[in-house]
Amino acid sequence: SLCAAGKPNLSYQELKDLKKANVLHIDVRERWEIDRFGKIPESINIPLGELMEALQMDPTEFREQYNQKMPSKSDPVVFSCLAGTRSKQALGFAMSLGFN
Repeated sequence: SLCAAGKPNLSYQELKDLKKANVLHIDVRERWEIDRFGKIPESINIPLGELMEALQMDPTEFREQYNQKMPSKSDPVVFSCLAGTRSKQALGFAMSLGFN
């Protein structure tokens, strides 16, 4: 399941369309889940337990840790997980930090 603030649930096709517009896709599953079920192309993995810290990192540190430019608070971001519960939590965390 996928979450974005403008629309709490996205279809796979909607995500594909958003990715064409340079939306940052953060997969909040645990690393073992990525190993077991596979990585979603063009997503970055930040397990939910690391997300709050990651979104508050220095941009240079974020790039070193995740090999990706840190999103600004106004950049479009989509969260995904296995069933939708963690992605909704991730969305709440990001919004509480001022991401819109």
